[in-house]
Amino acid sequence: MKVCSLVECMLIGKGGKVMSELKDWLNSINFTKENLIEEDPDNIRDYPPYIINRCLSGHLDCVMFVNEMNKYSFLDKDMQYNFYLNTLRKKKRFSPWLRKDKVTDLEIIKQYYGYSNEKALNALKILTPEQINFIKQRLDTGGTK
Repeated sequence: MKVCSLVECMLIGKGGKVMSELKDWLNSINFTKENLIEEDPDNIRDYPPYIINRCLSGHLDCVMFVNEMNKYSFLDKDMQYNFYLNTLRKKKRFSPWLRKDKVTDLEIIKQYYGYSNEKALNALKILTPEQINFIKQRLDTGGTK
């Protein structure tokens, strides 16, 4: 029995074959235009349609195509992959993953007033920096952090 690292075990499928990674699918669709399904038909099980749609939706030239795939999300994975492979133009598309902005003092306001996330965000819009500093001083219990 072969012992593998955590990353290797995650990349190796049930049949002992190496699974395709997200970057392989995106590079295939965007840049190389190699059909990963023709190389190994079992690869289609590893195709993540939602994440591919999410990654491509950050590019202006892909938005309309991603919207079409969202309309027809019931299609097979291979049909969705082939749609992107054959309709998107060859281009290097790299963008960071879209994330929510982190609000710095949200937890302090939630703890001080006992508010939910939504109410704390509204309170942060109203409070001045001096008031936020006062709240921080009131909640400071001392000691090491």
